[in-house]
Amino acid sequence: MIMVVLGYAAALGVGVSLGLIGGGGSILTVPILVYLFHIDPVQATTYSLFVVGLTSLAGAYSHGKKGNIQYKTALIFGVPSLIAVFIMRKWVMPAIPGHITTLGTWTITRSFLLMMTFALLMVLASISMIRNRPPVERANEDEDPGLSGQLAVQGTLVGLVTGFVGVGGGFLIIPSLVLLAGLPMKKAVGTSLLIMTLSSLLGVMGDVTGKVSIDYTLLSIFSALAIAGILIGSHLSGIIQDTHLKPIFGWFVLIMGISIFIHSI
Repeated sequence: MIMVVLGYAAALGVGVSLGLIGGGGSILTVPILVYLFHIDPVQATTYSLFVVGLTSLAGAYSHGKKGNIQYKTALIFGVPSLIAVFIMRKWVMPAIPGHITTLGTWTITRSFLLMMTFALLMVLASISMIRNRPPVERANEDEDPGLSGQLAVQGTLVGLVTGFVGVGGGFLIIPSLVLLAGLPMKKAVGTSLLIMTLSSLLGVMGDVTGKVSIDYTLLSIFSALAIAGILIGSHLSGIIQDTHLKPIFGWFVLIMGISIFIHSI
């Protein structure tokens, strides 16, 4: 019971993180579902995409009203990402066997591979947040025609990662939008939330059409709390500077990533 209460409290934290920095929170959803709700890691990726999709939708609506979404960039980056996520969830993930290989006495399963990949991504994402580099202004896609191709390739790569580990990808999308597209942080957050909404929900469709069972009661409660959190986070974003928040959150993600790695080993 205590674990469930902690899990739902953490769901609120997922939303707060998304509202504050437009990413990071989604990368915590899978570990929360696996370690607090004892959901199978592969199943947890489906649940995570569902939660992130609905939560990002609420955030994207809020940012859209404030004019913080760059729709053209979202289209160029998002469409390849959407296709990659759907292919990954619909055909690639079901094709990966539960038992991959055995190295001596060490059995490598699909769940183990997923959690190890997840831990690695958490460590890399945490380093990016801890370093907290200032954004680099770049030309937009109208001034640099080659930029559209770069964004499309980046979107495809992010979609493949999103589809495999079941995260929204904000921790990968935002640096791409800031560093490649030269978007201000607020517009990068809003645009990222729109892309995450579409890619996450499409990823869930890939799972549902593959007849993956889903506990909608758990997801409804979890998503409602995460949505409440993103509204709180959006409000706090006008008070707390993300330059202070991101390094702190980065250290937290780093500790969690290392913990998942040790636990999986």
